[in-house]
Amino acid sequence: MKDLIRRFLADQSGATAIEYGLLVGGISLVIIAAVGGLGGALKSKFGALSTSLK
Repeated sequence: MKDLIRRFLADQSGATAIEYGLLVGGISLVIIAAVGGLGGALKSKFGALSTSLK
């Protein structure tokens, strides 16, 4: 039983998966923020273009 607990505590595969998950989550937040900012800028540009074409 002690050997089983020792192997469980030494296992690092779960920690690696969690680290990759946090990394992907952080990158996702950056992408969402960038797309949100870019979307507002594009909306204003297309609005100005639409107004100038009328």
